[in-house]
Amino acid sequence: MSSIYGYIRVSSLDQNEARQVIAMQERGISDSHLFIDKQSGKDFQRPQYNELLDTLKAGDLLCIMSIDRLGRGYKEVQEQWKIITQDKGVDIQVLDM
Repeated sequence: MSSIYGYIRVSSLDQNEARQVIAMQERGISDSHLFIDKQSGKDFQRPQYNELLDTLKAGDLLCIMSIDRLGRGYKEVQEQWKIITQDKGVDIQVLDM
């Protein structure tokens, strides 16, 4: 059975992730399926992101607010997109497109 997950990232501890959380909840994503990191997007060494990758299964849907919430560097984001969509077989929905 496929599931819907949300990934939320803010760049620092003092930034508020509420807008992203509300957007995910409005799409019916339960809090237990939200993964939230409060750190820079300069690399992918983020605890919640890595837990999300371990959780995702083929047929799942991953929602992110915008592509830059996934990461900062174009090449790194492109590689992660490939891992998620091609290697894992998960669809990605970007909410702010």
